[in-house]
Amino acid sequence: MTVDWANLDAELAIWRAEGLHLPIWWRDDDAIAPTPALDRLAALAEDLSLPAHIAVIPEHAEPALAAYSKDRPLIRPLVHGWQHISHAPDGAKKAEFGHPRPDAAHELAQALNRMQQLFGDDLLPIFVPPWNRLDDGLLPVLADAGYVGVSTYLPRDNRIAAPGLVQINTHIDPIFWRGTRSLVPPDTLIADITKLLQDRRKGLTDPQEPLGFLTHHLVHDEDIWGFTHACLARLLDGGAVPAQMTRLP
Repeated sequence: MTVDWANLDAELAIWRAEGLHLPIWWRDDDAIAPTPALDRLAALAEDLSLPAHIAVIPEHAEPALAAYSKDRPLIRPLVHGWQHISHAPDGAKKAEFGHPRPDAAHELAQALNRMQQLFGDDLLPIFVPPWNRLDDGLLPVLADAGYVGVSTYLPRDNRIAAPGLVQINTHIDPIFWRGTRSLVPPDTLIADITKLLQDRRKGLTDPQEPLGFLTHHLVHDEDIWGFTHACLARLLDGGAVPAQMTRLP
């Protein structure tokens, strides 16, 4: 795999020259248990000195995962839905919490309680809706249940999603979900990342929101692993710094 990083490097050089601050964070979805793929994710986090925030499916999470993360301080659990099943109406895109339904509030509270029992103080009470789709009416429900953050995809419109609830999204997904399910063409990814940084620098999107890199360790092939490592390293070497997620920027 050959990647031309020139445009991204040039944009990062502008950020450094202008003294701009670029926080980044890494979210990885669908964890339920220790696996060889999770071992690889953890090793990459160590190599980069960058925390990997794993979005864990509460109902299916195994106690062994809690012990695993406790031994690895760069593996930090988040709450990923409840069962990760779709309740979307016929013809709608998949979503577990994307549409009003009577059990939603109970399941959100149940999910947080289960994760707190498993992970204790290691848990960051940030809700990650499966498929990145969430009914806006559930935002205050999340805050009332005890969540402090919510994370979907694309630049946030507002820092505060509801009173007491911070929005902190992801922006880069290297997987070509609607095509090969391997790596998005690298030239496309580099162009998209460069545009994300340009929009931040120009004030078109929130420059305070950490730039979020989204992965799914259970379905990675070698190209996805390779790009993930190379891109995160490039960003960090270019001046980006790990976001302090405990303070929810």
